[in-house]
Parts: sequence; C-alpha cells; structure tokens
Amino acid sequence: MLETGLKSFTTFFATVGPIEAAVLFATLTPKMAHAERQAIALRATLIASAILAFFTLLGGPILNQLGVSIAALQAAGGVVLLLIALDMIFARPGSSIKLTAPEGAEAHSRDDVAVFPLATPLLAGPGAMSAGILLAANAHGEPLGIAVVTVSLAAVMLLTLFFLMIANQLNHVLGVTAQRVLMRVFGILLAAIAVQALFNGIAASGLIPVASNVAG
Repeated sequence: MLETGLKSFTTFFATVGPIEAAVLFATLTPKMAHAERQAIALRATLIASAILAFFTLLGGPILNQLGVSIAALQAAGGVVLLLIALDMIFARPGSSIKLTAPEGAEAHSRDDVAVFPLATPLLAGPGAMSAGILLAANAHGEPLGIAVVTVSLAAVMLLTLFFLMIANQLNHVLGVTAQRVLMRVFGILLAAIAVQALFNGIAASGLIPVASNVAG
C-alpha cells in the first residue's frame, strides 16, 4: 500500500500542479485583499476536490457501463499522462498553467477566479481527472486501494490549499528557474508512471502475448 500511496501522491501532485497554480493565482489576484484571496483559494480547492473525487470514485464505473475495459483505460490514461509529462519535462510555453490564450484573457477579466480558471481547468484539469480514474482502476476495486488513492488525493489538495494561501510569498521566493526545475523533476516521475500504466494496459489487453507469438 505504501507503493500505491507514493505513486498516487506523485501522480496527483504532478497533474494538479499546486505550485504552478499558486504562482498563477498570485498573478490573477494582485490587487485583492488578503481575506478575499484566502476565501477564493478555499472555495477553488473545495470545488476542485469535489470534481476530482467524483472522477476518481465514479469515473471508472461509468466508463465500464460504456463498455470501456480497464486495459483500455490504463493505456489511454498512460498516453494522456505521458503527454502532460513531456510538456512538463520540456517546459513548453503555456504547459505549466494549462490555459489557452483565450482562457487566459477571460481569466484576467473575471472578478471571481475561484471556479474558472482556478478550480477548473487549473487544478481539476483533464490530466488530473484521467489520473484519478487510472489510479482507481489500478486498485481493481479493492476498498483499501481505493482508500489509499482517495487519501493521497486529499493530501495533495490540502497541500494545494496551503500553497494557494501563501501564493504571494511563494511567488516571491520561487524564481522562474526553481519552478522549471521542480516541474521537470515531477515531469520525469510522471512520465515513468505513465509509461508503466501504458505497459500494464497493453499487457492486460493480451496484445503482448499475441505479438510475441507472431514474432516467434
């Protein structure tokens, strides 16, 4: 269970991106009062947590009802997470904040940024949703495994709330270089987890034995 917990925490931390979200939050709320920023941070974290908990606990069963196998889910989730990991590793422009140019312009024009863009798509984005579904699927319905994944998600979201609460201070302490280094480190870890998920999905589908037989 320790391995599952570490993998879940690392995956959620990399896909949610608490540090990157906190830095962007500071740039979106420069003139707001401290109490107002704290309220927005709390509301955004709660909304994002609810979204991610929904996809983590119910995303898999819903896909099963649609005829999507766990093997396909593992493979697809691995591909999605790998693409996100590559963005993080190579620090591609815009990858850290996960916003398109129109979304960024709208974010700056809104008075309340708690729901958009902070809760979604910054915190509860497609990558984090996919990660939740994938991690829950890897637990194979075991209550203890699901509980570990859920606790890991809760831990990451609590850490996210903490970073949002100190967003201004964090923005001053962390320079661009430090942010890029952290992003690349977690990107490499996420890439390894994504490739393993892809391998697991292909193996579970039976394609590897078939390929081996053909090769033989």
